[in-house]
Amino acid sequence: MGNRAPVGEPQAPSAPEEGQPEPLPPSSLERGARDEAALEELQARIGVRFEDISLLRRALTHRSFTNEHPELAGMDNERLEFLGDAVLDFLAGSYLFTHYPEMREGELTNLRAAIVRTETLAEFAEGLGLGSFLLLGRGEEASGGRTRPAILCDTFEALVGAIYVDQGLEPARRLFERLAAPKVQAILREARGRDPKTELQELTQMAWQLTPEYRTVAEQGPDHAKEFTVEVWIGGRPFGRGTGPSKQKAAMEAARAALSHPDLLQLAADAQSLAEEEPHRRP
Repeated sequence: MGNRAPVGEPQAPSAPEEGQPEPLPPSSLERGARDEAALEELQARIGVRFEDISLLRRALTHRSFTNEHPELAGMDNERLEFLGDAVLDFLAGSYLFTHYPEMREGELTNLRAAIVRTETLAEFAEGLGLGSFLLLGRGEEASGGRTRPAILCDTFEALVGAIYVDQGLEPARRLFERLAAPKVQAILREARGRDPKTELQELTQMAWQLTPEYRTVAEQGPDHAKEFTVEVWIGGRPFGRGTGPSKQKAAMEAARAALSHPDLLQLAADAQSLAEEEPHRRP
């Protein structure tokens, strides 16, 4: 998901009166995070509508911002981050316990650690575009804090904490599982070392009796160093795109991308549920 555009353009500041300090230019990022339309957009992305919108604003407020605004002392997202960290540990454990009954305790522990580690939670934050909504101090902004994995991870934890306080556990669970399910599949697939094209075909055959179709959509570069782009289509819809030095490698990457596509996993799960229910519907 790409970064959102800044909300509105800043007006050029009027010249200060003689003897008055130069006013600080308004930050488009600050305005954007506080702007009602921006918060509406973020709520749509996460699928949660807050009763107390101040909790969402607080989840997006980094300590570097409150350090530069003494009137906001104590209003950063660190307490929500603390709570969200605990909620995520529970949600990850609950999800794995429910969905992988064959796993031993040690395997579950390792997989949970992989899901809630900094890099993974930062990926979730990137997928939601949280970086563009953050309130950061000028120094943190200038040093690239908006894309720093540790800050993105902390913000995602704070967001989950805010959802839990405002809405309870189930909305937090829905958001987490929407993001975590494809990641768990990718981690397990990598651990098994399976061919993603084979795994994708097994999934689509089981769910819809369909075979994925691979389409080469672009070729770039000279003959000795070509790069191919391949899309994988299932049931008339593209689900993944990959690039590589050969069509075969590009197709592998396209299959890998499709296996992490949340829509594909949800559709396959729905198809399997219907298939399991069908015998019970027959007279």
